[in-house]
Amino acid sequence: MSERRFSVVIPYRKRAANLRLALAALADQTLPPGDFEVVLGVLDDGEYDGGHAEVCREFAGRLDIVTVASARPWQVGYARNLALRQATGEVVVLMDVDMALPSRCLEDLWDRHFAYRQRVCVVGQMIDYDNNTGDVTSVDVQPYQHYRKILDDLQATGTAGQDPRMTAEHVIPWSFAWTALIALPRDLAVEFDTGFHGYGVEDLEWAYRVAAGGTPIVMGRDFFGVHLPHLRSVAANRRTEAPNYRYFLRKWPGLDVELACAFGDFEANSHYLPLRRAAGGLTVVHGRVDGRTHLVVGVPPDSGRVLPATAADVEVLPLVGLALPYEDGSVDRSLVLEPIGALPGPYRERVLAEVRRVSAG
Repeated sequence: MSERRFSVVIPYRKRAANLRLALAALADQTLPPGDFEVVLGVLDDGEYDGGHAEVCREFAGRLDIVTVASARPWQVGYARNLALRQATGEVVVLMDVDMALPSRCLEDLWDRHFAYRQRVCVVGQMIDYDNNTGDVTSVDVQPYQHYRKILDDLQATGTAGQDPRMTAEHVIPWSFAWTALIALPRDLAVEFDTGFHGYGVEDLEWAYRVAAGGTPIVMGRDFFGVHLPHLRSVAANRRTEAPNYRYFLRKWPGLDVELACAFGDFEANSHYLPLRRAAGGLTVVHGRVDGRTHLVVGVPPDSGRVLPATAADVEVLPLVGLALPYEDGSVDRSLVLEPIGALPGPYRERVLAEVRRVSAG
């Protein structure tokens, strides 16, 4: 058994102001400093600026900080993997550099969720996170005491559902497991898939595999941090989020992933049960006939062959067609079968729009 209770794993690239605030909050933890370590996975794109090293020196003697660095281009999953491989704590806290934790966070997290060696993955609340609804073009960095007061007040009064995931319908286990703040036993922390690039989705796919391994994913209504401001472009994020979702769907085709890809994680949960009943196990069939790519959508599971016997590279995916793992304009011939017409209007229109997206011409 590890002598340390926690390893706090933080991916980092050129956000020294955020890192200083995050470490200041960790240095204020009521859990004894010997009971946890901070492990930074640092990627600097070959342009080492030393910012993180200077910040870490400010906490010498207050925090046990381990840094693992690489000159590879930025990829958040790779940065987390670097740090995870060096973690020694019994429980791993995956935390983004733009989060600050209240002083009792780690002590309470241990007492409430892990003191009896529980095998769970606990999702923390993100306070003051706006779910990527607007650009941030400038940041007014406040001193740590500003955030410390906010955190102290929240500890005293409670978060009152400020993170909407805590009160939303939740039937897809992995759908709210954003790794800005999450905790689980270290031996359950699978590595991240580095096939995701840019913003988004790599944490959901990671959580999908954690849940598939039998680990319960629970909402930590008493586990929270405050989101720190940083620059952000919503348009840039969406350019990478869409192909990342398709990559996720290609790996794990199924109604739960399809709904998240089509509607986002919140709406996916509200649609999942009614659509599972309405769709009745529909599939899509994709293959090549005489050198041309064919797609058939709305195929009942017992319909038999829908492409000619000469078809090659045929795949049958358990998808309705709300989201498809194919590139824009990559299908030469598309066919939508009658069961799609029987779906409720919003689902039917979404399927037809997705078929148009992947169809050539």
